[in-house]
Amino acid sequence: MTGNVPRHVAIIMDGNGRWANSKRKPRLAGHRAGVKSVRASVETATQRGVEYLTLFAFSSENWSRPEEEVSSLMDLFVEALRREVDELHRNNVRLNFIGLLDELSSGLREKIRQSEETTANNTGLRLTVAIAYGGRWDIVEASKAVARRVLDGSLQVDEIGDAEFASGLQLSTIPDPDLLIRTGGEQRISNFLLWNLAYAELWFTDVLWPEFDEKVFDEALSFFAAKQRRFGHTGDQVEAVEC
Repeated sequence: MTGNVPRHVAIIMDGNGRWANSKRKPRLAGHRAGVKSVRASVETATQRGVEYLTLFAFSSENWSRPEEEVSSLMDLFVEALRREVDELHRNNVRLNFIGLLDELSSGLREKIRQSEETTANNTGLRLTVAIAYGGRWDIVEASKAVARRVLDGSLQVDEIGDAEFASGLQLSTIPDPDLLIRTGGEQRISNFLLWNLAYAELWFTDVLWPEFDEKVFDEALSFFAAKQRRFGHTGDQVEAVEC
């Protein structure tokens, strides 16, 4: 891997169920295997100098999956937090969660609160987990926040711009993703960070999430390093600034 490293990488972790089916195992086995890939991704991101890593763990649409699978997934989240937080803390990782957290069980919400509190002062990789999250919901909630400011007189309509709107988004305190990775072969963003991904480089792989490892992560980082990020400017303008 050569070249620039993205400050912020977002990952849609897809393919757990298909991996389990290919092994003739229950779907939960795929989700359990996927936890190992999360661990590997955190380690690789830290080693490569990535500052922010955001993982799409459970979408707002995933509530419509079979009740037994959803229940098992929620139990797995609790179990993973119990096992992983101390290790993340030792490695100076700060852990945050975004999404409709009020829809989660009280036990899981408490584990989330504890994990965020334990790692709050860490200064290394900032790991954000999106759970019960939807990009459209995020934008609607940000719109409500702007509307409330207009109603209370603290913001005028003509003052609303990108920054004012983005301040109400779930990722308002960190830079937008530079690189989106999606595993599992699908090539769509599935209602994930719709506003924040506006200028992200998109990298898709057929590798299923339980098989995502350091080598595959490095392929995505190499893809990013080869890109010239123009943000609406011409290539000549970007090169002039870089010089």
